[in-house]
Amino acid sequence: MKRSQSKEDYLESILLLSGELEYVHRIDVARRMGVSQPAVQKAINALREEGLLRAEGLHLYLTQEGRKYAEEVYEKHRNIRTFLELHGVNGKDADADACTMEHGLSNATYAMISAYVKENEK
Repeated sequence: MKRSQSKEDYLESILLLSGELEYVHRIDVARRMGVSQPAVQKAINALREEGLLRAEGLHLYLTQEGRKYAEEVYEKHRNIRTFLELHGVNGKDADADACTMEHGLSNATYAMISAYVKENEK
């Protein structure tokens, strides 16, 4: 499956919203991501075509494959954020930087970060 920052950002947002809300709607995604509803609709169509998302009326649901992918992206985000915080970066900056970094790190660099976090997180 081809990785893309936009796809991963949408999946991560939908995953997080599904933990906060009973039902996730397009408007919720648009607000969380700061994008227009037409942009969300375009992304939803692409995610549906890839089998990562299903829509029932106004409600959005991650498929099993979509949830797995979103959870992997979010775990990567959390580990990078924690790594940065362990090195003295404040929470707000660490979160913003993790959002950018999670998409571009090599597997080797991420493995190092993940191992470091596992060894040093309390």
